[in-house]
Amino acid sequence: MEEDQENTLLVRRDKDGAVTLYADEDWAIERGVDPSELITVPIPRELFASGTVQQLREHAATYLETLNESQES
Repeated sequence: MEEDQENTLLVRRDKDGAVTLYADEDWAIERGVDPSELITVPIPRELFASGTVQQLREHAATYLETLNESQES
């Protein structure tokens, strides 16, 4: 395993604001998600290894908010 390999999850924010996490694009597609709606979110190694699903969702939501703010600037 490469030491500097980045951990990522694919994320989709639903219309109600909920964040849904996907391990890979194929899995998302199997669940009826349009791949163009997915955003790749980098996950810190420690969080990826031992974080809860809720912590991962919160991290992803914060990341998406940061993306939106930078696009609006």
